[in-house]
Amino acid sequence: MPSTPPEPDPPSDHSAGVTGIGTRALTLARRALGLDGRGARPDVAAVLHGDEPEGRGLDTTETVQLHRIRLFGATGAVLMAVGALGAGAQPVLQNPVQGVRALGLAARMPSAALTLTMTGTVLVVLAWLLLGRFAIGRRDPGGQPRRLTRSQLDRTLLLWILPLVVAPPMFSKDVYSYLAQSEIAARGMDPYGIGPAGALGVDHVLTRTVPNIWRDTSAPYGPAFIWLGEKVAFLTGENIVAGIFVHRLLALLGVALIVWALPRLARRCGVASVSALWLGAANPLLLFHLVAGIHNEALMLGLMLAGVELALRGVYSDTARTPRWQVVAWLVAGTSVIAVSSMIKVPSLLALGFVGMALARKWGGSLRSVLAAAAALGVVAVAVIALISWGSGLGLGWTNTLGTATEVRSWMSIPTLLGVGTGLAGVLLGLGDHTTAVLSVTRPIAALVAAFIALRMLLAVLTGRLHPVGALGVSLGAIVLLFPVVQPWYLLWAVIPLAAWATRPIFRVPTIVFSSVVSVILMPNGGEYQPFIIVQAAIATIVTAGLLIVATRTLLPWRGEEHPPARPTEAADAYAGNP
Repeated sequence: MPSTPPEPDPPSDHSAGVTGIGTRALTLARRALGLDGRGARPDVAAVLHGDEPEGRGLDTTETVQLHRIRLFGATGAVLMAVGALGAGAQPVLQNPVQGVRALGLAARMPSAALTLTMTGTVLVVLAWLLLGRFAIGRRDPGGQPRRLTRSQLDRTLLLWILPLVVAPPMFSKDVYSYLAQSEIAARGMDPYGIGPAGALGVDHVLTRTVPNIWRDTSAPYGPAFIWLGEKVAFLTGENIVAGIFVHRLLALLGVALIVWALPRLARRCGVASVSALWLGAANPLLLFHLVAGIHNEALMLGLMLAGVELALRGVYSDTARTPRWQVVAWLVAGTSVIAVSSMIKVPSLLALGFVGMALARKWGGSLRSVLAAAAALGVVAVAVIALISWGSGLGLGWTNTLGTATEVRSWMSIPTLLGVGTGLAGVLLGLGDHTTAVLSVTRPIAALVAAFIALRMLLAVLTGRLHPVGALGVSLGAIVLLFPVVQPWYLLWAVIPLAAWATRPIFRVPTIVFSSVVSVILMPNGGEYQPFIIVQAAIATIVTAGLLIVATRTLLPWRGEEHPPARPTEAADAYAGNP
């Protein structure tokens, strides 16, 4: 009779404890990354997103009010353009209005010029807020939302942009850095290795217009933007006004791409296209900083959103009806456009990760599918980046200047604000200034937090718990807020994608408030004025805006609806088909 095998020894308390700790750690890690499978949808989607129908057109009364709002905002834009002749970020040399009897008057009256610009800024912001009543939508007696049509919003946006197109640069002097760095590349020198002062000389006409802080700084932008700037330099030479105009055309191209892609992405997310366009494309931050300020974020964001839209056409195409070659073409085109956008500014490359996760989910959502999607999209992206880097003759020098902007300490950056605040507290307490030491701690921690949030959003897309557009917006929002340097227009990195997905008041209300406040507190010359001039202009602006509100109290919808309107008539330019 065979002997009975001995029973295994029971696990010791130590090994059981280690196993229990490992199990709990794995559970917590899965929960932190959103892989525990709890709930049908993640908290972030439930808090930020809700489906939103397109809605009906406006009634007759509302259409008249919309026309008045449009003119109100256009008046503000014209005042900004006129005031910018004296209060804008004018070039040090080659100022076309200097010495001109009528146009040069604004430069000799700084208080009046600043008042005009600030008043115009406030009017545009107020008009944008009033327009929001018709973009977010009201309800008719039948419960259907009423919104302005796409064509009405397009005409309004165009009317507000036109005066800013012909105005001098405002709110920033970065365009002069663009011109100087482009001239460096046009001369065959490396803009990633030498700044304007060293390459062109401190007395060069383009160097003189660059802010002092950036005169010895190499270019922090991607090779695609420097390559475009090189062509602008060949075209305009040392003519500053012509260079500004061409760079503004590039910014307008980016805005056009945003206007094209945003409503399409919004429809993918179940959001009304006019709501997304109002919050994203008609946002005063975009008007003031991408159009008037001529920032290359316009081109970066426009290409990024267009690339995401093209790629998602391939991801979400019906494989039973769509030929395989067409699916591949959409994916390659979208990936290529996103890669080009990253060669304007690198952060937009993050969008490729969310497209890849959406594609991996379509292919099964396994680790193998993730690797396959990463390889497929990565090959295309690397090929495009390599083509631009070496085709432009600039190589990979752009990888060495990615941290250039961190030289600035921005109060809008959370880790920088904590570091500077802590250093100031140390000075007040007599402990010495330890700002640099504290920043060396807060900034890396913030970078790790931002990376974790982005990783969680990527996994949420892979598991189908979050739409890639929403996940991209949340990730970019985390990166912007936790970035070492945050400029006001950086907020558009997150606001514009989220405008196509996030519809809840918890997102829209703070975004509207912050966009409005930041838009009116920045100086139009991109620098500082004497305090007494700012106080005078602010008082005059408040009085003027208050009088205009009183004068238009019966003409514009300053108050909410007191009575439900009659059933709306069908608008002649009602929305139909693709924008």
